[in-house]
Amino acid sequence: MKSGKLLNYVRDTLDNIPASWLSQTTHRLDIYNESLAKVQFLNKFEILFSDNNFSEIALSELPTAFDYIRLGHPLSCLLEWVIAKLNNINADTVISFSSMTMPILAILRTNLLNNKKTKIFYQNELPLFFDTQLLKSVYGYNFDLVKIKNLDEVTSFDGSSIFISDQAELSNLKLNTKVDFYINIQPNLGSTIVVNGEGNKNYISDIQHVRRRESIAMTPANSYEMLKRVVNDSQISNKSKCENNKKSVLKLIKDITKTEADPLLGSCGLSIQYAIIMGLVDDALEKYKGKNIKIIVPPNCYGGTNDQARRVAACIDNVEVVDLPVDSGNDMVESIDLVLRQIAHEDAVPYIIAEIPTNPRVEVPELIKLKSTLSKSRKTQNGEDAIEPVFILDQTFCPNVNFLGENEVLSNVRTISYVSGSKFPSGGLCTAGYCVANKKSEVLLGKIEKHLRLCDNQATELQIEILSQQLPSMIQRIKDAYENTRAFVSFIAKILPEAKINFVSLELADEGFTPSVFSLDLPSKGDSIEEQESYKRELNHKLISFMINKIPGESKHCVSYGQLKGCYWTIP
Repeated sequence: MKSGKLLNYVRDTLDNIPASWLSQTTHRLDIYNESLAKVQFLNKFEILFSDNNFSEIALSELPTAFDYIRLGHPLSCLLEWVIAKLNNINADTVISFSSMTMPILAILRTNLLNNKKTKIFYQNELPLFFDTQLLKSVYGYNFDLVKIKNLDEVTSFDGSSIFISDQAELSNLKLNTKVDFYINIQPNLGSTIVVNGEGNKNYISDIQHVRRRESIAMTPANSYEMLKRVVNDSQISNKSKCENNKKSVLKLIKDITKTEADPLLGSCGLSIQYAIIMGLVDDALEKYKGKNIKIIVPPNCYGGTNDQARRVAACIDNVEVVDLPVDSGNDMVESIDLVLRQIAHEDAVPYIIAEIPTNPRVEVPELIKLKSTLSKSRKTQNGEDAIEPVFILDQTFCPNVNFLGENEVLSNVRTISYVSGSKFPSGGLCTAGYCVANKKSEVLLGKIEKHLRLCDNQATELQIEILSQQLPSMIQRIKDAYENTRAFVSFIAKILPEAKINFVSLELADEGFTPSVFSLDLPSKGDSIEEQESYKRELNHKLISFMINKIPGESKHCVSYGQLKGCYWTIP
């Protein structure tokens, strides 16, 4: 393919992209096929390219690339496609990251699990935050670093070879058959990884999964700037008053949460959660040498949280996930007490991840009882004082509730609270998340920040700017969304009186718990539990399809309700 035609087409496309490609975290899910994520989008885009059609209307009708911007989006896919075309390789072998280090960590993770060696070849200098000792001692990764002057010095060996480059030119990567993974780092924008060679294709899904669970795709704004660079067009500049924006965001979060230490800002909620978990694991390995680490997670907690915790446990020998029943008749506080007693008996290190309100039942535990249970002194089987737990609170659904401030319910419990920013903090305009700590846990923030930086998963400058604009109105938006949801729930109760609706009580709302999520237990029938569940699931699908088809402008499949436009439906 002649690069001139390609670059001209991409240049024209960038001049005509739909505004939503740069501004939304969720795209049209009525034209999304999860099993063909990225593929279907690029196949249709290839047709437009063949026809030299770059009209905004045609671009807006392309199938949705991914269901959620954290996983990928039109511009990240377009960037990967362009790099692939210019280098005569398949687009599925090119994967972009907002992080400059996570593609490296993705390879190291897979090779750790497969007991395979890795050599990392690099020119110039490694990123300052690439901490070899930390990656080996905490993550357990096994690799050798080799500094070279040029690509020809890469040698073959029985393992995986990674070549790290910071060259600006992406149109001619000069792929070497001795290099398994070519990682190109673009400071302040992110990185791209090329999976080189037929024998390495099995890594693609693993790398995508790291991007899905522990990081994010290169952001739309940064993908756009990268594309501008590739076509040799003028670069856009989003280097705004970053320091002022960050100071403003940190102050706003501290005012909302009534905490004193500076919050940490991540590229998404799962980026923050990953830094929290790895920071706490690091802390435990240092302070409690030889002891097992237990990550306690509700089995029905958000899928990303559950999966990520289990992925960490799979990589580190003395880390284990323990289930915490919180729904369907199980009381969160009683479950925590039971689990902590067992872990105390084993003299292990307990870290608890829980959502308040719970999902999908939208339940709030008795908070004084929760405080008492988390604060309770326990003994090991040898009669020694057990290790005090750390409570990791996901309050994405109620980021307005003050848990950690002075004299608040969790002020004297070791607690880290975090929020996914794609919901209320940004109003659906970006994915950036944040975490805060009460006075008792401030000392842990240093460890968490170290791992956030190591993974290069900090919020981008534009994400911080968006938060600075959106956070001042967050409390009011939460209030308005709750009132709309309360009215909708009341309407459903009249129309479907047999359905059980799970939503916060008016009493809890008066205490400040005003989420805009609810769940339904639709009436069912059948002779067995399996038949009843099957019937209920079918009925759920029927209801969701009806709502989306009846009012497509106001109802959509659930991915992120952050844009606060209409209703989002899903089956837990």
